[in-house]
Amino acid sequence: MSAAAVEYPCDGPERNLLEEAERISAMLPGYRVEIIGEEITVTPPPDMPHGDSLTDLTFAFAPAHGKLTRVVQGSGVWLPDGPFDYAVPDLAVVDADYRDHCIEHNCYDPTIFRLVLEVTSSNLGNDLKTKVTAYAIAKIPVYVIVNRTKQRIHVLTDPIANEYNHHRVCAPGEHITLPESIGAEVTLDVEAVLAAGRP
Repeated sequence: MSAAAVEYPCDGPERNLLEEAERISAMLPGYRVEIIGEEITVTPPPDMPHGDSLTDLTFAFAPAHGKLTRVVQGSGVWLPDGPFDYAVPDLAVVDADYRDHCIEHNCYDPTIFRLVLEVTSSNLGNDLKTKVTAYAIAKIPVYVIVNRTKQRIHVLTDPIANEYNHHRVCAPGEHITLPESIGAEVTLDVEAVLAAGRP
């Protein structure tokens, strides 16, 4: 006797990735759900030092929060790499007319993003690899990563294809002046930013 493949009926129409991501979000409040490279990624809520670091960074970016640009937290960027791809950076500097550029699912056109910033938590590989590619493909000019594990801040600029042409790694004791293209002069004290994020 031979075994034959058996197909079981589905309970309804197949969900697309966006619908599945929304379902997961509803099941896991507080988790960050993103679709990057046509894969759903789920990140648990960050610890309190992550939030402390992010608050300090928000104050540091105050000069960029004005008439031409705005500083926002946790706002989605629609990624061109897949039909439903989007990411939710911890912090971003966007054009002030962002309301005119919502695409869907509360995600915005990547052309309005001047800078995205991630403070690492349990998703270290995602921030250091996957999102580098995704943000470069989206042509976001500046990507800043606060690497709490290695105690470094990475500043990536000049996206080309699926990578950034320039990658500066900054250690405690240094000060970083970010590119003027973000719309204001912003200088980060690496030690202060990293100290706020230490467990």
